Amino acid sequence: MRALEYSEARKFNIVEKALPKIREHDVLIKVKASGVCGTDLHIHDGEFGDQFPLVPGHETVGVVAAFGNEVQGFTVGDRVVADNSELCGHCYYCRQGKELFCDNFIAHGVMIDGGFAEYATYPGNRVFKFKNLSDVDATLLEPAACAAHGLDKIAPQMGSRVLLFGAGPTGLMLAQLLRQNGACHMVIAAPGGWKMDLAKSLDAADEYVEFPREAQAAAVRMEMLRADNPYGFDIVVEATGGAKMLENAIHFVTKGGKLVVYGVYGDKDHVSLSPNMIFKEEINVLGSFSQTYKFPAAINYLDGKRIRVDGIVNKTFKLEEWQACLDAMRNKSVVKAAIVFN
Repeated sequence: MRALEYSEARKFNIVEKALPKIREHDVLIKVKASGVCGTDLHIHDGEFGDQFPLVPGHETVGVVAAFGNEVQGFTVGDRVVADNSELCGHCYYCRQGKELFCDNFIAHGVMIDGGFAEYATYPGNRVFKFKNLSDVDATLLEPAACAAHGLDKIAPQMGSRVLLFGAGPTGLMLAQLLRQNGACHMVIAAPGGWKMDLAKSLDAADEYVEFPREAQAAAVRMEMLRADNPYGFDIVVEATGGAKMLENAIHFVTKGGKLVVYGVYGDKDHVSLSPNMIFKEEINVLGSFSQTYKFPAAINYLDGKRIRVDGIVNKTFKLEEWQACLDAMRNKSVVKAAIVFN
């Protein structure tokens, strides 16, 4: 099979590899599409715990090609999406019911080979069938599962006012989930342009605050947003991955509210938050990373058209176009990209 393989950070080639071995509990997937996200940029730079050599790709969609003897419930040709995580089930955290923090956590596309290849294997209990989505749109099921996990962590109360910074793929899906599960007024704040146009086309919010690209003008618009909401928001989600934006975001949280650290940040990023402010105003700062057991919920929402995703994946590439895909991601000329196979 053909695969995109990294020998080390920033060094990749299209290679011929043997088909992955199928363990007794594995499903072999003929890959149709594999989503690309900001995490893959960090993996390219070697700063996300990745282990080389590596075939990236952690948002894998395809059809069942074969499966091991212990696998039940699948037939060859089933359309499926894969959860990229493998958990041990017996470490300290797994036995505490905190599988997300498994000491022996293995992530396909990060630590072992993933979906930027013609075939990939995943444990059968991490493979899920879907019906209605296109292969390309189905690559959004993994980030949608992360958004569903974020919703669980946030646990919004009915009538919540929410401010979300950023208009990226997972942010747009989380905004829609929040609107349907407690948020009575959703505000998306992001630079004006085609991402905000997409947010509006998806009806992802009740209000859209567009920041100018120029820094001083954006700062003025930020102050206007604070002035228009003097008591702040019950929930503020920082989904841009910008450390400075996270530092600013806490000033929009109402007393007793929640600040959600939701973006993907650089390993060397640090923020400065006032501990006295968190203490006196009882602000709950919480993180939301990845997901566990949320693929069924994501499929129910996306396959059932409860969450709209039209246009989020707005560019596709072949394996041989990986450098062009990287460039498009870095210069932000795509909302969401996917690698596709014939």
